[in-house]
Amino acid sequence: MALQFYNTASRKKELFTLPEGVPAVRMYCCGPTVYHFAHIGNLRTYIFEDFLVRTLNYYGYKVNHIVNITDVGHLTSDADSGDDKMEKGAAREGKSVWDIAKFYTDAFMADWHRLNIQEPTRWTPATQHIQEQIDLVKTLEEKGFTYRTSDGIYFDSLKFPRYADFARLDVENLRKGSRIDMGEKKNATDFALWKFSPKDKKRAMEWNSPWGIGFPGWHIECSAMAMKYNGPTLDIHCGGTDHIRVHHTNEIAQSECANGVQFSRFWMHGEFLRTASEEKLEDGTTETKFGKMSKSSGEFLTVTLLMDRGFNPLDYRYFALGSHYRNYLNFTWEAMEGAKEALKSLHKKTDALIGKATAITSEKAKAFQEDFKNAIGDDLNMPRALGILNTMLKSDIDDGEKAALVMDMDKVFGLKLDEPREDYKKKADEGAAGVDVAKIEELLAARKEARANKNWAESDRIRDELAAMNVVIKDSKEGTTWSIKE
Repeated sequence: MALQFYNTASRKKELFTLPEGVPAVRMYCCGPTVYHFAHIGNLRTYIFEDFLVRTLNYYGYKVNHIVNITDVGHLTSDADSGDDKMEKGAAREGKSVWDIAKFYTDAFMADWHRLNIQEPTRWTPATQHIQEQIDLVKTLEEKGFTYRTSDGIYFDSLKFPRYADFARLDVENLRKGSRIDMGEKKNATDFALWKFSPKDKKRAMEWNSPWGIGFPGWHIECSAMAMKYNGPTLDIHCGGTDHIRVHHTNEIAQSECANGVQFSRFWMHGEFLRTASEEKLEDGTTETKFGKMSKSSGEFLTVTLLMDRGFNPLDYRYFALGSHYRNYLNFTWEAMEGAKEALKSLHKKTDALIGKATAITSEKAKAFQEDFKNAIGDDLNMPRALGILNTMLKSDIDDGEKAALVMDMDKVFGLKLDEPREDYKKKADEGAAGVDVAKIEELLAARKEARANKNWAESDRIRDELAAMNVVIKDSKEGTTWSIKE
């Protein structure tokens, strides 16, 4: 099967090839705003983008992969209003905005590596590209696409007739029915390219410009940096689905008006991770509802929290494999536990194959490889690809070919199946030290069943038996863990 991706711009799958003479895929991905920790919903998008890069590499493409770091102060709203995110973070923690940017950039990089996401070709911090952003605003001004208000330089969206096309916006009704305070904006869909610093207040982040001291709008940075490192036309631009209506719509408008050419050939967007909450109904019962994880709520899950709960970051990467990137992924602790156990089970099969790889020569093995390639090439169908891996491991092909196929497929999965997991090794070491791990796991399973049946006497009996083996168990709503008493 030829490589194909779903293109948000056309709302359909399209064959992906590079234009003649283009040596590498020109790819840009919207990165983090480093005023707080990235939550696992944010990171799901970066995992999907990593699967994309690995798939392109698997198909023989080189990728010039650019990811921005939004370390410059912007406003909290797409509507050019609200508090500055960086200054808000600084006030929250009693640090300078520069310290905040450094701390949360480092934290993001740590999560990135824990999840085994490959390094991009280049990281592009916005604060290191202020001149490029100013130059782009100047180009738009010279071409007549801007206007000035008392608080900044704005893009006139009415001068871009295709403004509504990408997100399928009902612009007329949006403009007529806008309830936001537009200030001096001509249209509800206009957006800031450069904001002026208040005359009575010095901002923590501000720069000189032809229009006075101020700071760039949010949207301008991505266009400026994408074009600096990949030229006026990209092959693929990625982000979350929440970027479609405003951020990416505005990127297209300002970029195509500046250059007069298509900004990106493909647009690919990852869907939200959703978390569960219990909603009480009128009859007194409860119903589980799923909603988007958000930093604005103040309640979100991080990789560090997963690790504190006993999960390896790669458990979450495996969890992300279980749903297509364009579908919602519902997070529960039970589902995470299931992913952890599934990856553990996979390792039990693949660890025994480490170091045994041979050439892939049999027709059956080649067929598995081709099926896998077709799955990932069909708009990154990772659940199907994972199913092919598991089917292959159960097949009767020899261990050498199995090992080679595991290594081949893991180039895309990125689960580090070529090395044993250290947290599994700990349990093995306990077994070697005389701890009957299998017996403990058997008793815990029996206790779980007893508790499910409300057989508390049997549950207590099993707990006592485990205690006699020096096993300490801890129950929580996330499940049961155990350790050996020192």
